Amino acid sequence: MRFFPGPNGGCRLPSNLLIVNEADAAILTRAKSGNREAFRTIVERHSAGVFRVAYRLTRSEQDAEDVVQETFLKAYAELRSFEGRAALGTWLHRIAANCAIDLIRRRPAVAGEPVDAEPAIMRVASASPGPDRQAAGREMREHVEAALADLTPLERAAFTLRHLEEQSIEEICRVLGQSPSATRHSIFRAVAKMRRSLAPLVGVQP
Repeated sequence: MRFFPGPNGGCRLPSNLLIVNEADAAILTRAKSGNREAFRTIVERHSAGVFRVAYRLTRSEQDAEDVVQETFLKAYAELRSFEGRAALGTWLHRIAANCAIDLIRRRPAVAGEPVDAEPAIMRVASASPGPDRQAAGREMREHVEAALADLTPLERAAFTLRHLEEQSIEEICRVLGQSPSATRHSIFRAVAKMRRSLAPLVGVQP
């Protein structure tokens, strides 16, 4: 995997909290001492999770790949200062979320901009639905994508981390740099906007 900076500068690095798990501890020690193979192992172990967070926030496979590269570039640069008070995967996901938020804020909003189809890494095996169900599923995805596009970057991040990544309010506070009340308010606004956007599709009052 290649590493190079994302467009228009770097991203914020989150503070370290929590505890590094045992599975990462030994490889992390080697990587911090400059062992490149150890860092490659970290990339292989965590790249899929980082990509998932990045894709869910950016809704673009190309942007998600840029975020992954920037995330691991930043992580490599700051690895020696990482004190292990956060789980390594959690720390990487926070970097990825912050990079994605910064990218979304820099990215110009384009009306009707197409959203990438779900990439192969995000797909799960399932029985093949019939044509009618496929069409209905595509329509629902298009409506959901449009509703997500109407959220601010902060609202999209809060909604994604809470309802798709299932992170706790405390974890989301650390990623977004907000108080618990502000984080809950961001999630509430996002949910309210999503409900209004999707109400006609599901036949309920917003």
